[in-house]
Order: sequence, then C-alpha cells, then structure tokens
Amino acid sequence: MVRFLVVPQWQGSPAPRAMLLVDGASAITGDLPRKSTTVLDVPVEAGESLGTGVRRLSALLHTRELVAEHAAAGTVVIGGDCSVTVAALAALPGGTEDVAVVWCDAHPDLHTPESSPSGAFSGMALRAVLGEGEPQLILSPGIPRERVVTVGVRTPDDDEVEQLDRLTRLSVADLDRVDALAEAVAATGASRVWVHIDVDVLDPAELVGVSSPAPFGAGPAALGAAIRRLRERVPLAGATISGFAPRTPADAVDDLGALLRLVGAVA
Repeated sequence: MVRFLVVPQWQGSPAPRAMLLVDGASAITGDLPRKSTTVLDVPVEAGESLGTGVRRLSALLHTRELVAEHAAAGTVVIGGDCSVTVAALAALPGGTEDVAVVWCDAHPDLHTPESSPSGAFSGMALRAVLGEGEPQLILSPGIPRERVVTVGVRTPDDDEVEQLDRLTRLSVADLDRVDALAEAVAATGASRVWVHIDVDVLDPAELVGVSSPAPFGAGPAALGAAIRRLRERVPLAGATISGFAPRTPADAVDDLGALLRLVGAVA
C-alpha cells in the first residue's frame, strides 16, 4: 500500500505568499486515504539563516528531522516547496546509490547560496540533490548528474544554464512520445527512481494554483502517461508533488482534477 507523507513546509519558497503552500497541502490531503496518510506538524515560524546564505535555515533543518522520522520506501510526499524532496531523499531507506531522480519543474532549482537572488532553498533544491550548496542541507553523497533527468524546465536563470546543460533534459514536447521519459531513466542504469513534480511544470491553463506560473507547460494527461510508462520500466523509490499554492478555496477545487491525476500517476 502506498503511504502519503504530507509536508506543508513553506519556508523554502521565495514567493511573497509562500504560506499558501500550507493551504495547498491541506487541499490535497482531503482527497487522500486517511489510513495511509501522515501529516507532519511543520513549524509555522520563519526560522533563521544562522549565518548562511539560506533563508529560514533553522526551520528547514527542523522539517528535515521530521521527514527522517517518518521516511519509508515508496512514500509519496505531498505539499510544501520543492526542497522537501531533498529531505525525503536524504532519509530514503536503502540510500540513493541505485536511484535516479526525475525533476519535473518549470524552474531548474540549480542555484547555490552564492548565486541565488532570493536566498530561498527551493531554488537550490536540485543543486542540493546533486550534493552541492549549503553543507547542512545537501544530499550527501549527491546523485550523480548522469542519473538526473529534468522534465519541462523552461525558465532557467542565467546562472543555472550551464548546470542545466550538464543534465539529461526532456522538453514539454518530448512528452508527446510516451516512452521518452522511461527510456531516458532506463539509460541511467538506475534500479529505482524518485519522481519530483513541482506542479508549475503544468501549463497555467491546466492549473492556476502556483506562485510562479510559466507558459507552455505540460498537460496533466501527457505527464501522467509518461510517469506511468516509466513505472513499468523502473520501480518507484518514491515521489513528491509540491508547489501547490491556491489563492482561494475555489481555486483549489478547480485544480484538484489535475492534481489527483498526478497523484494517481505516482501512486
């Protein structure tokens, strides 16, 4: 049975209304099976940077400890900003030596504290998965670049382009071929895969509840089909669905169809 771990962390987000991520996590939770869902009591306070280049570091470290206490193989992490995936991978039973990471996101999240314009850890999350950045937060050892596949990235900052070019990259158009993602992950040689989905990978016409929408995104049907085909080829180590930040309860209801399609794809 799939386990769901709801992590309503907002402190890694650069968005002015970052706490909407808490509401987004709660909205998704209402449609998850209660018996197999655990909701973490993430602190609401902002936290301190503790002399680093990462905003709200102390709160992020606290959430990481909570995730570690509840980690299990095959868990689907729901809610929060993108950096919850770093915590989940750090606590993954069996480690990550055989794991590939699929990063579905409009933004590459490849900053370090030195390059980040905001100091928000969400924008450093994939770089931390690679084992680079603030030592207290990175994945150690990191996932090698040859085992990382990005999907739907279309708004990199200038400082991220070089790093992005060193990864296997699938565009939104590549999802038109349903086997493309499965083939890219199989080529890494990994025996398990973690699928990270920031919901802003979807087109804004399909889902409006995101902090930084980017046009020309994926459709939930195409992305869901690609993930299902991937799971036929490579077992799922776990998954994340993050970044849902509806402005109103009505917006949350409107978006739930697309979100539940993604939940079904990874669960």
